[in-house]
This record gives sequence, C-alpha cells and structure tokens, in this order.
Amino acid sequence: MPEQLTITVPVAKVLAALLGDPDGDHYGLALIKATGLPSGTLYPILLRLERAGWVRSTWEDIDPARAHRPARRYYRFTGDGATRARAGLARLRAQTRPVTTPRWA
Repeated sequence: MPEQLTITVPVAKVLAALLGDPDGDHYGLALIKATGLPSGTLYPILLRLERAGWVRSTWEDIDPARAHRPARRYYRFTGDGATRARAGLARLRAQTRPVTTPRWA
C-alpha cells in the first residue's frame, strides 16, 4: 500500500524541482543544488515520494572506474506522479493563500 504523503515546504521544493523537467531523470546532487536542501533532508523525501508511488528510482548503468565517479541514482516521476505533484502543490497554494479582509472590517 502506498505511503500517505504530506506536502511540507521541503517536499514542495523537491516536487517543484522535479516538475522543472517532469519527464526527465534527476539525481541527488542536482536536486540538492536546485532545492537548497541538505542531503539528510532530500533523500528521505525522495524515499517517501517513491514509497507513495509518485517517483521511481533506478541506478545509472556505468562503470564507476571508467567514469571516474560513482554511479548516480536517478529519480523520475511515475505515470501519474507529475499530475499528483501538480495537484498537491495547487492544494498547498490554496491552503496558504493570504486571507484578504475587507477594509471596513
């Protein structure tokens, strides 16, 4: 059963970064730079997004010795993940919209 997902500000930052290229593959360091979140915050969020069925992850198929770097783990939206992310961010915006009071109040 998919994990229930609460969209906090850090989760919203990750979703917004992923939505910058909704059909693309994203790896941790690029997401850290895009969101400004530390790795200790980012990776648990990505795990929650994966458990909730919003993203899936795959390891890059490279030879780390030849590439002179470790293999990257890429994250990508699932079939309806981007749609769910957009809807979740829209709900968050609606909930945080400033309340306007009439001038005569």
